[in-house]
Amino acid sequence: MDWNPAYSWLVLALLLSLAELTSGAMVLLALGIAAALTAAVTALGLSLPWQLLSMGIFAGVLVPLGVMVIRPRFSPKGVAYGTTGTGVEKGNRYTTLLREYDQATGIKVNGDFFRLRVLESGQTELPEGTQVVFKRFEGTTALVTLTPSDTDDRSRATPNTQES
Repeated sequence: MDWNPAYSWLVLALLLSLAELTSGAMVLLALGIAAALTAAVTALGLSLPWQLLSMGIFAGVLVPLGVMVIRPRFSPKGVAYGTTGTGVEKGNRYTTLLREYDQATGIKVNGDFFRLRVLESGQTELPEGTQVVFKRFEGTTALVTLTPSDTDDRSRATPNTQES
């Protein structure tokens, strides 16, 4: 069996598609599909410049399609991946949680647990279920302020959730 340039594109397609398993961004999968389609074009006997042009066209169509159309179908509703720490959480109200294995007090932001520190007092331990307002991150610590306890927010909030 002789080596065909189409095999090189198929190997590249396989490697890119396997690498997608580590990222989940759908970019590498789109590039892998583009490489596989380029292998089909190569099997038709087109020269290298045409192969590269077809790879560019396929990638130019499939990458935006993968990122904007396919990826959102695999992401849970209401979770904005990649925005934690950019300031979009500032002012949101959270309910404190106790982490099971070390009893650390923290809040969950976009599904991730962050230890907390109260800005006014420097406290790092609060009772579970305490209402706090997120201000900013300092490293991996969430800096929060306590909400006034005279409101009935405690009855509306449940642990592990963010209030609207």
